[in-house]
Amino acid sequence: MARPDRGPLPAFTPGSHLVIEYPGGANAYSLTGETAAPREYVVSVLDCADGRGGSRWIHRELSVGDTVCAREPRSAFAPVLRARRHLLIAAGIGITPMVSHLRSARRWGRDVQLLYVHREGRDAYVDEIRALTDQAHFFTDRAAFLAELAATLADSPFGTHAYICGPGPFIDDAVALAFDLGWPASRIHVEHFGGELAPGEPFEVELTSSGDTFVVESGVSLLEALETHGRTVPSMCRQGVCGECRVPVRT
Repeated sequence: MARPDRGPLPAFTPGSHLVIEYPGGANAYSLTGETAAPREYVVSVLDCADGRGGSRWIHRELSVGDTVCAREPRSAFAPVLRARRHLLIAAGIGITPMVSHLRSARRWGRDVQLLYVHREGRDAYVDEIRALTDQAHFFTDRAAFLAELAATLADSPFGTHAYICGPGPFIDDAVALAFDLGWPASRIHVEHFGGELAPGEPFEVELTSSGDTFVVESGVSLLEALETHGRTVPSMCRQGVCGECRVPVRT
């Protein structure tokens, strides 16, 4: 995507995503291009015939020259500048936010390593990644990947921060492994890219503004429950990705 006059677009933080509006909704997609004074925004969208709508629109209805409405880039997955080392861990299309991380690491000379597992023939950005770093390791075998991940997590120097993106179960397994090896939560950062979430257990919510309490049932999001109880919450992607519906939580 580019401006009609091909002028510079707003810069963005590595790991940022762009919320693109489509008829009937909006989805968030990771930006993979240059972060500083970009003249185009580049995203990768998997073709999902049974997706929520954004994929079908982009692949089947959007054409060169069409106008796209998007929010400015935002990020909850930025590199921690004080980190001694950056360990990027990705699965499948979860590689997309890592590309801008690698661009930034190369620009600023940061110590970075990437572990990327994908299905045979379903890789993305491999050639570009190899051009950005010689510290990238690619896997198509899950067992080999997990063995390398465990060894890398165990051997990472103090001050390393890990960034994890992929399907929900993949993120859960990688985070659990890091915890088992003594990693503190403050050095683990995750980026979900949407999709169907696990139903989860019911939980009770108390609204600090009114004192009202209600139970959020299994398979129901907090956003949906708040709307059911008459609360208006700004939202866009409705997948827990874009951050539009984020609310403060007090435990």
